[in-house]
Amino acid sequence: MTPLPRWPSLFACMALLSTPALAEPTHVMIRALSEDAKFIGDHTGGVEVTVRDARTHRVLSQGMIHGGTGDTDRIMTTPRARGAGLADAQTAGFDAVIDIARPTLVEVEARGPLAQPAQAITVHSSMWIAPGQPVIGDGWVLKFAGLLITPGLTRNADGSTRLDAKVTMLCGCPITPGGLWDAANYRIAADVLDHGAVITHVQLHYAGQPSQFAADLPPLAGHDLTVQIVAVQANAANTGVAELAMP
Repeated sequence: MTPLPRWPSLFACMALLSTPALAEPTHVMIRALSEDAKFIGDHTGGVEVTVRDARTHRVLSQGMIHGGTGDTDRIMTTPRARGAGLADAQTAGFDAVIDIARPTLVEVEARGPLAQPAQAITVHSSMWIAPGQPVIGDGWVLKFAGLLITPGLTRNADGSTRLDAKVTMLCGCPITPGGLWDAANYRIAADVLDHGAVITHVQLHYAGQPSQFAADLPPLAGHDLTVQIVAVQANAANTGVAELAMP
């Protein structure tokens, strides 16, 4: 008589089905791209990144985007074929390694550039990621819109004040007359505020050096005066704002 096959016990089957899936490390390359410009990296202070499970908000990875701004010709001038990458081995990025056991809706919060913390912006994005399916190459590219302003004030002998502003793309790319980022496309102005009320408005003009703009402020009376500089790019969705106190 042929013996009956021996099947696993009901409890053994239940235990097998209830065994949790093992998490698998998955690489996700995250980059920050300046609107109408190059990648944001060490030149302007980098970008801080937090990666979370969008459902549970559990932090999966944290780190900084470090590296270079990338190849100018490849990013800005060479026609891009479908599937062609913008980044190279030196391009700024953060290789986040996340442990997930199931396809997971992942969200990223990225803040930068950090060279001027008061002007840093925060970008959020989300994406489904499958375990073991890396996001590599250009990776997960986050678009950052804005302009970076480094202001300065100098007292003149006649009592007026020279206002200087270094204005660059968020990647640090320079603005020059006739250049790739043409100074003719940028408008830089400043308001002097006294307790929130505008008392003087001036236009800043190109000052002869890459990204440098300047204007003279007349002698001003008052306390707690603040200068607010606004830079706008006419041919792209970029605006920057910086404030500083009058000495």
